[in-house]
Amino acid sequence: MKTRNRLWLRPQSTHAAGVVLPAICTLTAFVGVGLALLAVQAAAGSASTRLMQLATAGGTDATIATSEPDAALMAPVAEVGMPPTETITVLEEHPVDASESDIRYFDGRPIRPVKTISMIVTAYSPDARSCAPFADGITASGYSVSTNAGKLIAADKRFKYGTLLSVPGYNDNLPTPVLDRGGAIKGNRLDVLYPTHEIARKWGRQRVDIVVWEYIDG
Repeated sequence: MKTRNRLWLRPQSTHAAGVVLPAICTLTAFVGVGLALLAVQAAAGSASTRLMQLATAGGTDATIATSEPDAALMAPVAEVGMPPTETITVLEEHPVDASESDIRYFDGRPIRPVKTISMIVTAYSPDARSCAPFADGITASGYSVSTNAGKLIAADKRFKYGTLLSVPGYNDNLPTPVLDRGGAIKGNRLDVLYPTHEIARKWGRQRVDIVVWEYIDG
């Protein structure tokens, strides 16, 4: 009787096959388990760590695993309730190269121009509409509002009392003393005095280049 695709083994070969086949199955099982573990580790590593390539001093690359969050997530956050940064006004100043012809006299003393400053100039009057509750006719320096024929300037403390300024369009552009202060007169602001509120309002608000003077005799 003929048989199809039958493999005949000699008796001595049966024992060897019985040993080799279980070994192959066992090895295949170990390889399968190992690959499964590597896949799990790779998935876990990609979810919780990131790799940073660091160059060593000798030029060899080293891979270091870290679980730190990305730098973008650690960006600083502005604190709530912090006061805004104070804005500082920078005045535009230009030195003046004075000559002999620029020398003038104030109260019998020689003066000369030293610089110009771009400033905003408003006007006020000595009455209550401009000076309440201090409409007593006395300036912050202690002088009367009639000093210098009623021509004087209010400025902030960067200008000492007695500093001479020329304001284009005021007091015939003559040097005029700073003798007063004002609550709203800060930084690049000046106030020029007029005898009435109505005249002061006509001045309005002007940006002009004022001239700062100094005494030559010290």
